[in-house]
Amino acid sequence: MPMEKKPPSKLRLGVAGCGAVGSRIALSLAKELKGSFVLTALYDIDTARSAALAKRLRLSGRIVKRSIPELVAGCDVVAECVNSADAVDIITLALKAHKKILVMSVGRLFGKDSLFSLARRNRAFLVLPSGAIAGLDAIKAARLAGLFSVTLTSRKPTAGFKGNAFLAAEGVVLDDIKSDQVLFEGGVGEAVKRFPQNINVAAALALAVDGTRVKVRIIASPALDRNTHEIVCIGKSGTIRTVTENVPCPDNPKTSYLAVLSGIQALKQLSDQVRIGT
Repeated sequence: MPMEKKPPSKLRLGVAGCGAVGSRIALSLAKELKGSFVLTALYDIDTARSAALAKRLRLSGRIVKRSIPELVAGCDVVAECVNSADAVDIITLALKAHKKILVMSVGRLFGKDSLFSLARRNRAFLVLPSGAIAGLDAIKAARLAGLFSVTLTSRKPTAGFKGNAFLAAEGVVLDDIKSDQVLFEGGVGEAVKRFPQNINVAAALALAVDGTRVKVRIIASPALDRNTHEIVCIGKSGTIRTVTENVPCPDNPKTSYLAVLSGIQALKQLSDQVRIGT
């Protein structure tokens, strides 16, 4: 009599960064990711915040880790949710440990070819969510025939740009903006450098078109109450135009709610792939 195949065990998830995004991903384990993951590690540069999240989840304080190496050692999959310069170090440590890592700070990957090489060498996984935009699958397909131009126009309420160091240095007073104002126009590299907390979608798009120059426009729009991204992609196969009008994340107006949901969905797909492979 053939032995019954054991169902695959849950993947151990560690969340690095317990702000709005990390907290929502952790909370999704009780709903969208129920049955696929178990939360085994939380880390935040502010230990009180990770401890508060553990308490909110009614989990033991032992899952609160005091360093990234400690977090990486205690899980199979890392969810990087810090959106700061520390993201690169977290990604590097996870890949060196042969772990799978969900990268929410996709903008931090732009120009970091060494990280993709490290992932290939170590047979590790970089899991990249689509973020707050739509149509990346079609754009990747169009790339095979050849692309002529790719443009991303991002419009956000002025509140979404509060605390931006580049705008402060330029003397831009957000409260004085009364109508649509172009804050930036240029390439992806400069866009993610100047707006690291606002424009991860530009990096996601750039990675999808693989080498084709993406023109980025960032607009502050005081009349808007949603984060809006429009992509126009022109190539040999035709024209692709997508528009997403995203509700801001309730806990952080700089982040679209769809971006958080795309991270949760990416983890769900990862779990499904692991189960199929078992």
